[in-house]
Amino acid sequence: MENRKDITDLTDIQSMVDTFYGKVREDELLGPIFNNLIQDRWPEHLEKMYRFWDTILLDSHTYHGAPFHPHATLPVNGLHFDRWMQLFRTTVNGLFTGPKAEEACWRGEKMAQMFLSKIEYYQGQSPLR
Repeated sequence: MENRKDITDLTDIQSMVDTFYGKVREDELLGPIFNNLIQDRWPEHLEKMYRFWDTILLDSHTYHGAPFHPHATLPVNGLHFDRWMQLFRTTVNGLFTGPKAEEACWRGEKMAQMFLSKIEYYQGQSPLR
């Protein structure tokens, strides 16, 4: 019998974020990039991701910021984003089921597409200021 439920509160968001970034940190492709960039600031990053996803999925309005800018100059391409989405979908679908879980995957996919498009554009341009 399945014990999964939908994403309904901050505790669920924290579980999703912690599980996902645990996988990212250990991933052969993504881990070195994230670990090198974030270094010992993982608690702050995770807290920011809690607020981001809480705002996106549960309308809490606790995240204030521009999520793309810190990613603009990362050394990533489509392979990295494909892996990111694979890990994200696996995490969400392994923990949750329901409309909010589906929305999380959909929003993750749309953000990945947008970030990749903007990164590819800026890779040929001068860095963002």
